[in-house]
Amino acid sequence: MSTHWLDTDVEVRRIQPFRATKTYVCPGCNQDITPGTGHLVVVPIEAPDLRRHWHHACWAHRDRRRPGRLR
Repeated sequence: MSTHWLDTDVEVRRIQPFRATKTYVCPGCNQDITPGTGHLVVVPIEAPDLRRHWHHACWAHRDRRRPGRLR
C-alpha cells in the first residue's frame, strides 16, 4: 500500500510475526520491535535505503506523537 508522509511518497509493507527475525527500534516510540512481533516497514519511494520499521499503533498515530516519545 502506498501513502504520503512528511512530504514524501512511501510504501507501507506489513511484516508478519513469523517473518520478523531481527530487533528494530520504532521511530515512533523509540522502543524495540522484537523478533516475532508483526509490524510495518515504511519505505520512501525516492530513498528506499531510508526504510524504517514501525509498530502498527505508532504508525497509526504518527501525526499525533512527538518524535522519540517514550510509551
